[in-house]
Amino acid sequence: MVRSEAAALVQDIERVRALNQSEVNFSRFLSAQAMVRGLTVVRLMKVDGTIVDRADLPMQAEFNVPAAILEEVAKTDDIIANVSSRDDRDFIEAILKLKRGGDEVLYVVRQISPQIAQHLRATQIGLFEYQELQSRRLGLQIAFALMFALIAFLVTLSAVYLGLSFANRLVQPIRRLIGAADQVAAGDLAVEVHIRKSEGDLANLGDTFNKMTAELRQQREDLINARDQIDSRRRFTEAVLAGVTAGVIGLDEEGRVTLLNRFAVDTLGMAEADLMGSMLVEKIPEFTELVAGASRGAPIVQGQVMLLRGGRERTLVVRVALEADEDGAHGAVVTLDDVTDLVVAQRTSAWADIARRIAHEIKNPLTPIQLSAERLKRRYGRVITEDREVFDQCTDTIIRQVGDIGRMVDEFSSFARMPKPVFETEDVADTVRQAVFMMRIGYPEIDIVDEIPEGRHAASFDRRLISQALTNIIKNATEAIAAVPEGERGKGRILVRLTASAPFYSVDVIDNGIGLPKENRHRLLEPYVTTREKGTGLGLAIVGKILEEHGGGLGLYDAPADADGRQRGAHFRLSFKDQQLAATTAAAE
Repeated sequence: MVRSEAAALVQDIERVRALNQSEVNFSRFLSAQAMVRGLTVVRLMKVDGTIVDRADLPMQAEFNVPAAILEEVAKTDDIIANVSSRDDRDFIEAILKLKRGGDEVLYVVRQISPQIAQHLRATQIGLFEYQELQSRRLGLQIAFALMFALIAFLVTLSAVYLGLSFANRLVQPIRRLIGAADQVAAGDLAVEVHIRKSEGDLANLGDTFNKMTAELRQQREDLINARDQIDSRRRFTEAVLAGVTAGVIGLDEEGRVTLLNRFAVDTLGMAEADLMGSMLVEKIPEFTELVAGASRGAPIVQGQVMLLRGGRERTLVVRVALEADEDGAHGAVVTLDDVTDLVVAQRTSAWADIARRIAHEIKNPLTPIQLSAERLKRRYGRVITEDREVFDQCTDTIIRQVGDIGRMVDEFSSFARMPKPVFETEDVADTVRQAVFMMRIGYPEIDIVDEIPEGRHAASFDRRLISQALTNIIKNATEAIAAVPEGERGKGRILVRLTASAPFYSVDVIDNGIGLPKENRHRLLEPYVTTREKGTGLGLAIVGKILEEHGGGLGLYDAPADADGRQRGAHFRLSFKDQQLAATTAAAE
């Protein structure tokens, strides 16, 4: 009610001011309005507290307006009302800013009954609380929003936790299966998945997995046992094959090499890596006919094959036998017997028998023939006057040819009746020096150089036979030098070098002659095999036999290149054992 009175009074004041009333009249106007409207205090003042005008009323001085309220009313156009008490009387105060007064405000007070004051105070308290709540509404809204957000977060977190827990319970058996599968993939077949009956079908899956790993474990153990047995059999087979003096080659049904022993590798002259897994007939074409014969159904095919490898010819007896495994696949086993030495021995024995017969049948008439020719030349040489030169030439030819045949017969006899060596302690170095000395005297046109260690080199050997062998080799070297064409022949040179490596002694004879053939060089050691027109082919055979009797052998090589890089000539290596030292070493072992 006081609000409406204050608002109406403000309108009247602004209307009266518009009429330019004097201050006395305006003061009376205010007093009249107070009386008419029942106001206890009517005061016109500025916002800084300065009183502009007021009604002349008795209680005017008892009411003061706080500066805070003046500042507040200056900032708003609303009416500010308040209930107050003075001497047990209740008043309602109102203050309102004038619209046309600039910084002037109207302050009015009216006395009210206690009941109204009480209601106004209650209303004012309610309004204050409402305004306070209104001012705190944003904070409450934020608090409630935060609380609801927190509740929503907790609900969401709980839902996520429950979902994860449920998913974990659902996925845990699968995770166990995955972990177990990883262990199985790493080779651990002893792993087992823990099974819970409450997991339903996943428990059945885990049980099936455990059964699978158990079967795999058993199968692996069976495979390991089978592999160990196969490996044991393989080692046994390899041990047996390693001790076999024949070559053994296993073929699968396609003809590929699956097994071979060391003797087969050495006989074929190829690396084991090149043979394993390859087609045998592609690597060794000489076996094609025999393998093809076996593949046509013949259970066993056997034949003799001449194999040329590394310039050396080998005689092999090859036997191909078919075999079938449990699955019906047909493979083959090829066995190789190197009968080269046997063939050579048989040929040597046969030639020795022939040599004995030749020596026996030819040697007897040779002496009478030679003596008769010499007698004819002495008796009739002075009598014949016509064609004397022809007569002398014919008799000389007969004598010379008979001498050549006699030397051939002597070689036949030496080869046929090779004496047993008589081992005695002799000086190897002196034996070599004597042989070289005799050959220097016989061939002064050739430089025969020796490299013999100083001092005495005692060994047990047959001096006569070793001298014969060395002399024969040096003689062959001189003949090889003479066989070089005139235009290519230089100064003949033969190097004789003695080296000792107990219990072996080696004598190297190196010449710059015509050299040795590249192919079938080893056959030069066989009887009656020669590269010279007038050679008997027994010299190297006799040397080889002498050296074999002394526990050694004869090696045939190409001479090393000279200072100009030219390679021509032959290199013979005669090796033999100190028989006494070899016997002592063998007894000690």
